[in-house]
Formats: sequence, C-alpha cells, structure tokens
Amino acid sequence: MLNIFTLANGRLFQEEIESLEELSRFQPIWVDLESPTLEEKRWVKQYFGLSIPEDAMDEDIEESARFYEEDNGELHIRSDFLIADDLEPRTVRVAFILNLVNDSLKSKGVLFSIHDEDVPVFRLLRLRARRAPGLIEDAKEVLLKLFDADAEYSADTLEGIYDELEKVSKQVLAGEVTDTLAGEVLGAIAHQEDLNGRIRRNVMDTRRAVSFMMRSRMLNAGQFEEARQILRDIESLDNHTAFLFDKINFLMDATVGFININQNKIIKIFSVASVALLPPTLIASLYGMNFQYMPELSQRWGYPFALTLMVASALVPMWYFRKRGWLR
Repeated sequence: MLNIFTLANGRLFQEEIESLEELSRFQPIWVDLESPTLEEKRWVKQYFGLSIPEDAMDEDIEESARFYEEDNGELHIRSDFLIADDLEPRTVRVAFILNLVNDSLKSKGVLFSIHDEDVPVFRLLRLRARRAPGLIEDAKEVLLKLFDADAEYSADTLEGIYDELEKVSKQVLAGEVTDTLAGEVLGAIAHQEDLNGRIRRNVMDTRRAVSFMMRSRMLNAGQFEEARQILRDIESLDNHTAFLFDKINFLMDATVGFININQNKIIKIFSVASVALLPPTLIASLYGMNFQYMPELSQRWGYPFALTLMVASALVPMWYFRKRGWLR
C-alpha cells in the first residue's frame, strides 16, 4: 500500500496512490509504504529517484548500521515501534529515509517510511495532523512528531499496565488465593512484564533515533528544542518502567508465597495424619505380639478393648493439635 501526505493550509492530507500517473499529481512531504509491492517500489524509484534498500526492514541488521547518512545527504533511520496488542504485544521495524533536498520536486524534503504492518503511532499522527493546523511544517517535523507520538503511545500503554496491575493487586491481597486464581494471576503478571519490557526497549530505541537526529545538525532551533523535550519525556518513562518492574516482582513474590502456603497446608494434613496414626499403630503392634492365641477365642473383651484404646490414642493427638490451632 502506497500512501502520500501533502500539506494544505497547515493540515496534513492523505492520499492512497494506485498508479504512477496519480502519484505525479502531488508534491508530498511524507510517503508511507506499508508492505510495498515491487511495482510500488518502482514508482518511488521512477518518480523520486529513490532506491529502497533490500534490507530496509531486516530484523537482524547490525545496530551500528541502523542510523547513518549517505553521501548525497539522505538520512537512514531504522526504528522499532510498539504495538500494544492485548493478545500479542510486539514491535514493528520501520525504515525511514529522509531526503532533505529533492531537486525534482523543488521541495524542502520528503520523508519515506517503509514497514510491514500498520502502526498505531502512524494513525495517531495522521489524526492529529488533520485536526491541528500548523502542527507539521516539513518532512523533518513529520519524523519528530512520529517519535513524539511514539513516546506518548508508550506512556498510554504504561498507564494501562498500571490499571491491570491494580486489578491483580486486589486479587492477590484482598482475599484467599487458590491455586487456580494463582495460575491466572501469574499469567496476567507475565503478560504485563513482557509488555513493560517491550516499552522499555521501545523508548530506548526512540531515544537513540532522536539523539541521532540532534547530532546530524539537520534540525532548526525550534525542532532541536522539541527533540530535547522528547528526550526528557522518555527519561520520565524510564522511571515508570523501573517502578513497574519492582511492582511486578512484588506481586510475583506474593503470588508464589500464597502458592507455597497452599502447598504447606497440604503437607500439614499429611504430617498431622501420620502423627495421629502413630499411637494406634504402636498399640496394634503390641497387642498382636502379646496374645498366644486368637483373642476372640481366649479373651472375650480383647478386641473391643484394643479398638477402644486405638481410637482414644488417635483422638488425643487430634484434640491437642486442634487446641494448639495446628488444624486451621
């Protein structure tokens, strides 16, 4: 899918392109390629003179090769964006190519973005740019606003983690935790821990990308200050992710502690039963060894007396355990 974005009266407008002739009617500042076909790549190369690298969206690219500047002035940035899906949170690799001077269009530059699936941050920026005039002025502003929206999206996701962990805290600390509930709680905690880790990795990647833009000296004074503000926002998110890691560890330890308590209750039952049955076993052994013949033949009250003694010897330890509160 090939989408282009143009500026008109300070607003960003989106157009979906289906042919090269249609592309030639616009002067975009942002060209977004989602799972581009070979034909769409050919249109971009023919109209903009840009060859999209084959490894643009490779996941195994070296970290040192994710941010670099070509001899012709093109800036290449490969950054990961978070998708906080409830079932499968993940990150999506997006390749940016910032052409600051495009002679064919006589424009201030064009931003090209290539990715495999739609990114929530992109949708958020498109919605804001349509509603807020003057939000974006050029291609560099588009890239900065994407990273700004990415930091805000991470912050919103962190708020969601806070809410989910609050629900888990009430389940763990408000009442008795059964083994079934403990399993559900551990699954929820593991999911939030994975999401929190992805957010931390995402903001780290965003920090590197914004820092690269600042070092490249392509930003004007206003954009440079905006980039510094993005870095400050990301720094505040680091503190929240660290706090959430501590909270997750606490809930994990508390849940495992309740599981151990449940297991100890089971072991306690077996311990009490074994101790309570020791005296009857001893009496039965002594009784059997001290009769020469079958008791019912030579001792009229042998069996009743022995059984009564065995029951009494079992009840006395149980009464003692109950009095001490060990059966609760």
